[in-house]
Amino acid sequence: MKLPRIDCHPQPGASQETCEAKGCFWCSTNIADVPWCFYPADGPYGYTLNDQPQKTAQGWRIILSKRDTISLFGDDISPIAMDIEYHTKDRIRFKIYDPNNKRFEVPLNIDSPRNAAENPNYNIEFQNDSFLQFRIAFSNLYGVHPFYMCIENDFNAHGVLLLNSNAQDVTLNPHPSIMFQTIGGILDFYMFLGPTPENVIQQYTEAIGRPFMPPYWSLGFHLSRWGYNNIEVLQKTVERLKEYDIPHDVQHGDSDYMDRQLDFTYDKTNFVGLPEYIKALKNDGMHYVIILHPFLTKDEPEGTYKPYDLGQEMGIWINNSDGATPAIGRAWPPGGSVFPDYTNPLTTEWWIQMCMEFKNIIDYDGIWIDMNEPSNFATGQQPGCAKNNLNNPPYVPDITDGNLAEKTLCPDSKTFLGDHYDTHSLFGWSEAKSTFYASQNATGKRAFVLSRSTFVGSGKYVGHWLGDNFSRWRDMHMSIIGMLEFNLFGIPYVGADICGFNEDTNYELCLRWMQLGAFYPFSRNHNSIGSKEQDPGVFGEKFATISRSALLIRYTLLPYLYTLFYHSHINGSTVVRGLMHEFTSDPQTHGIDRAFLWGSSLMITPVLEEGAKSVNVYFPEASWYNFYTGDQVPPSWQRTFVKVPAPLDIIPLFIRGGNILPIQAPARTTEQSRLNPFGLIISLDEQEEAHGSLFWDDGDSIDSIERENYFYAEYKFSNGELKTTVIRNGFPGITTLAYENVQILGLTSKPNITSMNGKAIPSDRIQFFPNRKIILWISLPLYQELNITFE
Repeated sequence: MKLPRIDCHPQPGASQETCEAKGCFWCSTNIADVPWCFYPADGPYGYTLNDQPQKTAQGWRIILSKRDTISLFGDDISPIAMDIEYHTKDRIRFKIYDPNNKRFEVPLNIDSPRNAAENPNYNIEFQNDSFLQFRIAFSNLYGVHPFYMCIENDFNAHGVLLLNSNAQDVTLNPHPSIMFQTIGGILDFYMFLGPTPENVIQQYTEAIGRPFMPPYWSLGFHLSRWGYNNIEVLQKTVERLKEYDIPHDVQHGDSDYMDRQLDFTYDKTNFVGLPEYIKALKNDGMHYVIILHPFLTKDEPEGTYKPYDLGQEMGIWINNSDGATPAIGRAWPPGGSVFPDYTNPLTTEWWIQMCMEFKNIIDYDGIWIDMNEPSNFATGQQPGCAKNNLNNPPYVPDITDGNLAEKTLCPDSKTFLGDHYDTHSLFGWSEAKSTFYASQNATGKRAFVLSRSTFVGSGKYVGHWLGDNFSRWRDMHMSIIGMLEFNLFGIPYVGADICGFNEDTNYELCLRWMQLGAFYPFSRNHNSIGSKEQDPGVFGEKFATISRSALLIRYTLLPYLYTLFYHSHINGSTVVRGLMHEFTSDPQTHGIDRAFLWGSSLMITPVLEEGAKSVNVYFPEASWYNFYTGDQVPPSWQRTFVKVPAPLDIIPLFIRGGNILPIQAPARTTEQSRLNPFGLIISLDEQEEAHGSLFWDDGDSIDSIERENYFYAEYKFSNGELKTTVIRNGFPGITTLAYENVQILGLTSKPNITSMNGKAIPSDRIQFFPNRKIILWISLPLYQELNITFE
């Protein structure tokens, strides 16, 4: 068996001379990503065990010493220690660190038990090899998520997290192997044993923090634009959606609402009357989200801009390398900008105060935090970055211009937790937590925070949009991949800018994107300044009608989506998942990224190609039903790709057999739809069985779950009978709600008698369809247990 080549010269500019001077081998190859300079297969490189492994209360500790003098960058650490901790029966930790000198560690508090877990589902075996090899996968340019999930050849799944916030490189080699390089901190690995994909993500979020529970209104449709430029255009845009009766729950205010891009202000010339207009929107059942940036001008006249004056007094900025003078960069506001250090507890106090005071001016409901990598419009702060090992380390990952300070701050800048070199990737994560509590304190309700930059554990506090995409078909396709990734990362509240952020969209692309976006967990149409308008009301009546139809399906299914978020918040489950999540043993599903599932029940198969009037849909082995008609998919379609019609006004949707979906009559806002009658869609599997659940509360209380102020019911259909079990009946508002209909898909024979809670349902309240779909029109309070029998 050929061994993988371990790169001995990862820096640019390798030559045979410099390679062999290190004691390594040189051999050119035309295979991509295979190093030309590599360690000798039997050379004395790497580390070796000093002594026998030591048993500890939590597991094991081993001490390793360097074997030889071959060094990539110099100053190699020896000895190093590895602690192996048995956290739970399905989670194990490998921590590799310098036992003699403290190095930076990510301050994410993952519970570490005092004693090793009993009866773990894993064994540890020590092999005194030279290299520790791990496989790691990464996400996108706005966040750091050193986590991967792998499905092995036996279809069992596992996941691995490297908890490290420093700049990193990952190189995939065709052996197959992955070379992982980080330029700081420690190697802190956590392994999650699954064995199913859902188990892996549940175990992962148990460690890093369960996803936040979004307010119900945030599951409605959002509209935004950078470039309304004045309140008249904003009002006109909102009004045309209302004229077409297009669902519209949330309006966002991008930075053009601000006075000269200053946080905690609004433009009293171009947006005169904005506070009053927002109150009018809220009286119409809508909500408003403001944008805030993580930089403030320092150059307003003293005493005229409180956010800066108070921050300066409290000393809460990121500082230069001296640890005393604020780092001054350049961003949207006029003049020089300072950057709040959200790792400092004082900054959280300042941020909460500013957000609460601004709430008295603009009656917002949520906060959108942008540019929080942090973004800076220069390479480092004034007057530039000094020449030292932090700003110019021996190895720099493959980043823009090979400069760690490009479009951000100098790595030797000082934060409360340490050097920016170590904490750069934690900026958005630390701002997220501060903003979560600011939103709660300001509104007195469940926090809604949307963040561009994310890190491991961010999903406990924020949702995420996938950043500055383009109005292109490829970007629409890529949004599905990003959405699936972030569900793996424990951030299920995610979506892309519908119709694209950059460039001008067009009618067909935007329409197809509106259909897909209706099934993003976070559904927002947003675009950039200078681009033409792209809201669903601007293209005319036909476009508006088709967009409205897609969004009304979303609103009909919101009780199901909200219940999925409840399970995500409580158990760490994904909300959106790939087909391989549910059909792991079917290898064909592993590469599918053009279709996805809501939970286990609803398959969404959007059109992603220009001019297409059909979609090639793969149907895994299960019963499937057409969402629109209730027709059962022929068994011959299972485990095959089928060309499914998709005219311009349709996004193909399929319900998986074996599931019960709670639904509700839709409306233009969730404030209205939450008052409407409920229903159930029962889609039977091959055994004519199905199950489902419904979670319901007031939709925006901070702690309704912890206080048990909610309603939760479980549904099960088997042997021709639907049984409802009310697990929790703690929400007083449930008394005003009722079931109106029940749809059953897949009964093999027409029942003679149908009864509800022991009473026969009149025949005129039952609809039978040729495709065996049945609709029962009923009336029963939602809090009562609904039991239906078919005889």
